[in-house]
Amino acid sequence: MAAATSELAERLSSLQLTNPLPKYPNCYPEINTVDIYRAHLTSILAEVTGVDAKIIYPALQWTQTLEMGDLVLPVPALGVKGKKPDALAAEWVEKVILPCVFPESPLVHKPTVMGTFLQFFFKVDKLAQLLIPSILKNQKTFGQNPFIGLKDPADPSKGQKRKIVEFSSPNIAKPFHAGHLRSTIIGGFLSNLYTGAGWDVIRINYLGDWGKQYGLLALGFEKYGSEEALLADPINHLFEIYVKISKDLSNEKEEITKLEAEGKDASQIKNEGLDEQARRYFKAMTNNDEKAIAQWAHFRELSIKRYKETYARLNIHFDDYSGESQVKQENMDAAAKRLEEMKISEDSEGAVIIDFAKHVAGKAGRSLERPLIKKKDGTALYLTRDISEMLQRVEKYNFDQMIYVVASQQDLHLKQLFKIIELMGYKDVAKKVQHVNFGLVIGMSTRRGTVKFLDDILRDVGEKMHEVMQKNQSKYEQVENPLATADILGISSVMVQDMNGKRINNYTFNMDAMTSFEGDTGPYLQYAHARLCSIARRAQLTTEEIASADLNLLTETHALDLIRVISQYPDVVQNTLKTLEPTTVLTYLFKMTHTLSSSYDHLRIVGSEKELMKARMALYDAARVVLNNGMRLLGLTPVER
Repeated sequence: MAAATSELAERLSSLQLTNPLPKYPNCYPEINTVDIYRAHLTSILAEVTGVDAKIIYPALQWTQTLEMGDLVLPVPALGVKGKKPDALAAEWVEKVILPCVFPESPLVHKPTVMGTFLQFFFKVDKLAQLLIPSILKNQKTFGQNPFIGLKDPADPSKGQKRKIVEFSSPNIAKPFHAGHLRSTIIGGFLSNLYTGAGWDVIRINYLGDWGKQYGLLALGFEKYGSEEALLADPINHLFEIYVKISKDLSNEKEEITKLEAEGKDASQIKNEGLDEQARRYFKAMTNNDEKAIAQWAHFRELSIKRYKETYARLNIHFDDYSGESQVKQENMDAAAKRLEEMKISEDSEGAVIIDFAKHVAGKAGRSLERPLIKKKDGTALYLTRDISEMLQRVEKYNFDQMIYVVASQQDLHLKQLFKIIELMGYKDVAKKVQHVNFGLVIGMSTRRGTVKFLDDILRDVGEKMHEVMQKNQSKYEQVENPLATADILGISSVMVQDMNGKRINNYTFNMDAMTSFEGDTGPYLQYAHARLCSIARRAQLTTEEIASADLNLLTETHALDLIRVISQYPDVVQNTLKTLEPTTVLTYLFKMTHTLSSSYDHLRIVGSEKELMKARMALYDAARVVLNNGMRLLGLTPVER
């Protein structure tokens, strides 16, 4: 950090800027060039307005469009009483414009008024000299701010805050459906986002790996299973077995109904049939029967091994493959006892419920309803298990915050869970947990019919992408490994379609649209990155030559606009920490690539004079770093050809 600070001081003094810059909370000029401008403007505006600098600094916002300026100050945010905001804005601008009051700023043009906003446009020649060397030096870390996740940003030795992200969470032997896909993509993104912000991130996959259905699955494996098929493809094989044995169970239930309708004795099937056998088998599992547990563990381990291979294709890994099986029975018993002793839970017709209306006043209590936490037969339901799992994680990880990335259909369940934890006296824990939800994927099917597993989706989209690539034969022939590239482009197309809108929105799975190189798609982003890599290969400039470029030669409007857009990336990442929306980053990347594509005809590399070539290549190289970093943050694998 000290080296970065002295390097920044040198650059600022070369621009005739008073050094050191004033310090403000959440101001990191060494890693975010725009923070230099914020700090500089704040010191000017504090004198002009008489408002406390600590209020001005966070009020200076980045803009969505370049026409609005590079930073804007919404005057109402300063809370100045006695005058209308638009009159104040005009008055302050008048003060700033008078050269006798303030000398010319080396970094920013004189402000302009737009209604109740002050607009500030950067002097882009100076911005280029501060920004581009910073990007080329920091490379993969540009845009990250590792101070945010520290316990004390002023003292890194105190360590990082810890954040758990629970996501994906498929059920073993059941389809990896669209909800799991969305949770996987969004959870992977959030994990990357918080890691870049300096948090110690623990990625947890909470598997559906326990219950009577595993007794049924074990019976199915005895009847239909093959160890060879299990080793070759555990997820699909277990699913096929589960479908077959479930059909057998369904037939048995029909037989019982038929016998009873005819007044015949069905006790033989009831007492010795699959349902009872599955119950007994699961009872043996809960009693730690060695053989039953060994079989279950075998299924679980092979499934996790296969899931890991699939997750790796999405650039995702987990630190903990937890699951329903890992929740200790004694912890569930203790939680149930505490709920009973604190009179939070109550008996209702032999079952145990929580009537929230008795514990939370008004509409809020009624909206939480009356969830069942234990069935009449004594079986604990999900809420009891989830309470115990949360408290186990407190003990195991001592986390500062935990995020559940779960579909919006579970909104009520998680509200109930968080409220129960609070009612049980764990208010500090309740404040640390958060539900990040998302909408549905509609019509998730491929040419082979309705999708059951993630591998099916990725395979089909990869094949479709390969067909699309082959339509441009000359470019196809330049790709070193077309099938591997098609696989990466296919994965990008699925992920970008998922992240294109706000999380809570439903979207329709559209393979033709997502695999197109036209429009705002994954393949379009990949093409933009590959094109920048191609320009760098053709330019054949060394890193040293690019570093020595005279950036004052970047005078064209297209160059200036591109510099302004890439300067926004660290602010976009910071804003994403507030929105937790992948689309915040994605929308920015599309804006940047559109600015890029419109510049190619005006900022040619090949054929231009050497010094101009170096300057333009430095700009394109900086743009490539930003695009690469943004794509990797989203979980994509940028291709180079």
